[in-house]
Amino acid sequence: MASASERKPWDSSNLRKYCLNFEEIPRLPFDDPRVDELISSNPVIIEGSNLVKSATDKWNLEYIERHMGVTTNTVYLSRNHKFKYFDDKKIQSRTNPRGVEFSPPMRKVEMKVEEFMKKLREWKRGDERLYMQQSLTAAVGPNIVQDFVGFNWKWINAKQKTHCWGKLTSNLLYVSMEGNVTPCHYDEQENFFAQVYGYKRCILFSPDQFQCMYPYPVHHPHDRQSMVDLERPDHTRFPRFKDAKGVEAVIGPGDVLYIPIYWWHHIESLMRLGPTITINFWYKAGPTTIEYPLKDHQKVSIMRNIEKMLLEVLQDPREVGPLLRNMVLGRFDENPLA
Repeated sequence: MASASERKPWDSSNLRKYCLNFEEIPRLPFDDPRVDELISSNPVIIEGSNLVKSATDKWNLEYIERHMGVTTNTVYLSRNHKFKYFDDKKIQSRTNPRGVEFSPPMRKVEMKVEEFMKKLREWKRGDERLYMQQSLTAAVGPNIVQDFVGFNWKWINAKQKTHCWGKLTSNLLYVSMEGNVTPCHYDEQENFFAQVYGYKRCILFSPDQFQCMYPYPVHHPHDRQSMVDLERPDHTRFPRFKDAKGVEAVIGPGDVLYIPIYWWHHIESLMRLGPTITINFWYKAGPTTIEYPLKDHQKVSIMRNIEKMLLEVLQDPREVGPLLRNMVLGRFDENPLA
């Protein structure tokens, strides 16, 4: 029987180039006890779970177009291949740290699935690139709902219970053009990232790499995003990025990637291999148990909360950074008792 590496329909020509070298994310069968050992602390690719088998057996662009229903769907449009998330609520109330008005890197529109698929079929170089990201609800059409009900909920509910996570908050359906990239960011929820159709490359960085990733301030519309462009990193502005240590993998139909809370992730649909379809399962984190030393993701959470509180008190986001710097440089010494 051929190994997974021998069966892969892609090679290095389908991958974007980066200046860093990455280790491989572990890949294990669903019934391997090491899966649960890794979950909640490290990413792992889980094979054979049949989590979205009712989708992988059927879903392609034609099936989605035929059965998605008549509701409108959220589609992002970008002039280039990068789809960098922004919080439009923060655009209205804040400017970026330099005081320059924020210019969204992509635009969000609502369109019916037929229009989206027509644009995909007729897309030509120079057109805006498209990325559909839609919540899976009862409004998406009876056939899609039936497939959704047929997911392996027994398996994933057992994982939720084993790891004491909170409730499932959402399932997002992603339909992407080949070559699209979601730049490096982190989420504040646990995530099972299930590949249905096509192939995606996933690059992840642990929360302990926080200082190498240069996140935007919490008040910025790009909050939770890295300021570093992984394809063209500016080592003058972001010198510590060259020391960042990441892991990577390419996932295909049936693979489920566990992305732990607060782990940075950079996702690309492989170039020249056609569109991709993915579904994620987001869960709230479970009750926090304070154990010392603190875990890296807990430190990130603390830093975010401190920054938010300071912003609320100071009101002006430009005062937060200088205050934190003054605290560190003005009060603390490596040997305060000397």
